[in-house]
Amino acid sequence: MHQFLPYAWFGGKCVPFAEATISVATHALHYGTGAFGGMRALPNPADPHEILLFRADRHARRLSQSAKLLLTELGEETILSAITTFLRTNKPNCPVYLRPFVYTSDLGIAPRLHNIETDFLIYGLELGDYLSPEGVSCRISSWCRQEDRSLPLRGKISGAYITSSLAKTEAVKSGFDEALLLNSRGKVSEASGMNLFMVRDGVLITPGVDQDILEGITRASVLELAKAMGIPTLERPVDKTELFIADEVFLSGTAAKVTPVRRIETTDLATKRPIMDAIRERLTAITEGRDPAYDHWVTRVRLQD
Repeated sequence: MHQFLPYAWFGGKCVPFAEATISVATHALHYGTGAFGGMRALPNPADPHEILLFRADRHARRLSQSAKLLLTELGEETILSAITTFLRTNKPNCPVYLRPFVYTSDLGIAPRLHNIETDFLIYGLELGDYLSPEGVSCRISSWCRQEDRSLPLRGKISGAYITSSLAKTEAVKSGFDEALLLNSRGKVSEASGMNLFMVRDGVLITPGVDQDILEGITRASVLELAKAMGIPTLERPVDKTELFIADEVFLSGTAAKVTPVRRIETTDLATKRPIMDAIRERLTAITEGRDPAYDHWVTRVRLQD
C-alpha cells in the first residue's frame, strides 16, 4: 500500500493528491507519450526543517531533455521551482520518492507529437528500500532491451517501460527478484529499471551508453566516485557469462540506490563485495549531506524560513 504525499503539483500549482486527476481519454495514457523522472528527497538528519535532494540539477536536466524528445519545452528552472514548491507544501518528515512527469494531456486519438497539448505534474510517496540492501536474485530475461533506433533511449520515455514491466513480472513469477535484459546484439544492457556494474580483477566495469542503456544519474555518480577513490573503471560491452564469474555484481538507480546481486540464474555470487561496499558507503554519506567534498551534489530545500 503506497503512502502518497498529501499534495501533488498539477496544473501549475499544488492541489490535494486526490484532486490531481486526468481524463480517461488522455493521449499519454493510450500511447505512452510521456517522460518521467525519479528523485529521492531525504530529511536532513542534522536539521529536520531541511530536505536534501541528490543531484537535483542533473535530474532536472535529464527530464528537460526527455521532454525535448517529445517535442515539448520544459525548462530545468521550471522543474526545480515546482519541486521546491511541492516539497515546501508537503513538508515530508521521512524519505520520499518524487515522480515528476511531463506528458501529452490532449484528448485526441491520433498517435502524434505535433499540434498537441502537454502538461507537467509531480507527485511523491514514502519510500524506503526499493530492493533488499542484502542483495537480490536475478534472471536473464527472455525480453530484449529496445534499440535507440526504435525508441529514444536517452530519455525516460514512459512507453519504453512496457519491456521493463514484462521483464520484471517474468522474473518475479519465475522465482527471482529482478530481471537482467540483453540488448539486440546479445550483450548485457541493464536491469528492469537500474543500471548494472560488475567487478573483475579490481576493475569496475559497466555497459557503455552504446549498449542501449539509460544514462543513469546514479550510474554516472558511481563512476565519478570510483575514479576519485582510485578504483579503475571501464565502460565496455559485457557478456552474459562474465556475470557468473565476476568478483562482484551490483545494480544502481535512484530507487534501488546501490544494491548487490547475490545470485544470477542458478549461480550464487561472492558475498564479499569490498568495492561495492566502499562506493555505497560513500554515496550514502553524500546523500545524507555528510561529505563536504561532494556537497555540490546536494540541493538543500528549507521547509520554513
